[in-house]
Amino acid sequence: MELSGKTILITGIGGFIGLRTAELAIKQGMKVKGLQRSEDKAKKAQDLGAEVMIGSVTDPVAAQKACQGVDIVLHTAAIAKEGGSLAQFREVNVGGTVNMAKTAVETGVKAFVHLSSAIVYGFTYLDHVTEEGSIKVENNPYSQTKIEAEQELLKLTTPSDFGIIIIRPGDVYGPGSPSWVVRPLELMRKKMFLLANGGRGVINHIYLDNLVDLIFLALEKEAYCEVFNATDGQETSWQEYFVRLAAIAGLPKPLSLPANLLKFLIKLRGLGQKALGQEVDTLPEAIDYLTRPYAYSVEKAKTKLGYEPKISLEEGWKLTEEWLQSKSNGYRL
Repeated sequence: MELSGKTILITGIGGFIGLRTAELAIKQGMKVKGLQRSEDKAKKAQDLGAEVMIGSVTDPVAAQKACQGVDIVLHTAAIAKEGGSLAQFREVNVGGTVNMAKTAVETGVKAFVHLSSAIVYGFTYLDHVTEEGSIKVENNPYSQTKIEAEQELLKLTTPSDFGIIIIRPGDVYGPGSPSWVVRPLELMRKKMFLLANGGRGVINHIYLDNLVDLIFLALEKEAYCEVFNATDGQETSWQEYFVRLAAIAGLPKPLSLPANLLKFLIKLRGLGQKALGQEVDTLPEAIDYLTRPYAYSVEKAKTKLGYEPKISLEEGWKLTEEWLQSKSNGYRL
């Protein structure tokens, strides 16, 4: 598929991944539309030149209007927080995904790219697990609903008329990354960030632009009915990643505690939040995620799509540091 001149609808267009994808799609000569619940986030995409509709992916009427005249849907919208009820996650991550896909079929959209997550493999998996590897819920609502969404989507794909591509990103970092830049730095500033088990294990990082490149490659190759892992293809330790993150922000090197002790402390904190009527923002299972020992394989993306990460880790750090030092990004060190 030739992407230039095509119209792409990005759900969650004002988010970390959606906004950058919109920017790069416009540079590639695509017309960009968006569906976004937040007016503030929508404005950021509108400022880039995207046509954005305010609405929810769970709303059939909003989905119908948004999909009109669209060639491609990139579905990035999801609930990705740690706490919350399974019903809440399922409504958006499964119901919203199916609603967008079914509407896309009805309105004549040709390709639907779903951003899933490599968390579908759970916390314990084989080294260099491939897309055919077993999936595991791990008592995690985000993981469970990402698995359910994938299963429902694969029932809808008909490659000759409507092609679905599923991308399973690893840990997406870069300027503005909520999970792997902003939140860790905020915790470090409050002296609340600790490495687990000395930072042993592997972070499956992927720089944001590398992820967008992979998405565009999958569309160009019309890799319908396929699932792709998405990482930078490196085996960087958690210690190396977070020590470097602290350094580019001018913060001290993070300390470490045994994983079991960290899980206990997080559980106590959660009980305190519940007692105060607050939503639990961190689950003990987060430590299991932060102690994963192995990398995911990206051999399939390299072989079938010709994917090669263009932004190295060193360059990614440099770009992230420049963003942190910028006075216009809304983030303060």
